[in-house]
Amino acid sequence: MKHFREFALNTLVGGVLVMLPVYLAILLLLKAMKSLGELVRPLARLLPAWFPAERVASFLLVLIVCFLVGLALRTPTGQAVQVRFENSLLQKIPGYSLFRSMTRQLAGENREMAWKPALAEIEEALVPAFIIEELDDGSFTVFVPSAPTPVAGAIYILSAERVHPLNVPFTQTVMALTHWGAGSKELVAAMQERRAPLVGTK
Repeated sequence: MKHFREFALNTLVGGVLVMLPVYLAILLLLKAMKSLGELVRPLARLLPAWFPAERVASFLLVLIVCFLVGLALRTPTGQAVQVRFENSLLQKIPGYSLFRSMTRQLAGENREMAWKPALAEIEEALVPAFIIEELDDGSFTVFVPSAPTPVAGAIYILSAERVHPLNVPFTQTVMALTHWGAGSKELVAAMQERRAPLVGTK
């Protein structure tokens, strides 16, 4: 019963961490489109009445604004503002750091050295995990996600011999987790390949 409660709680928290940003993003998008409706209304009147010109124009304008903001955040000044905003407000939101790190990895951004795929030895089992950091004594902090919601899970500090880094894409590990372990054989094969000695060595 205890394991079921933990599973249900982890699954619920994982689902909330995924759906909440999506829900808030949709609300903000709709709010922005409504706010820009007055601005694009004169242009919309020039188009046929059967065409939802006001909504389409508002949506496109929101996308353009988002694109321009994204360009601004790529500049040194924009990045400094983003870091200040995250540290002062967003970091205080539970789960934000975890969600940000995962989305950056999924987007292929390598600004953070965390989230390296691995197989970790937990009790008598091998479990998919991500290396978060290496400690001074050579041990690792690893995040072991829950399936099928990889944004929820548990944190372990394990010795180096119990953590097996994998030379596989981040997305491949996430796919195995979201598909209830299907594809784990490739992860095990990657670990065994890394362990195998080079041909001709003594």
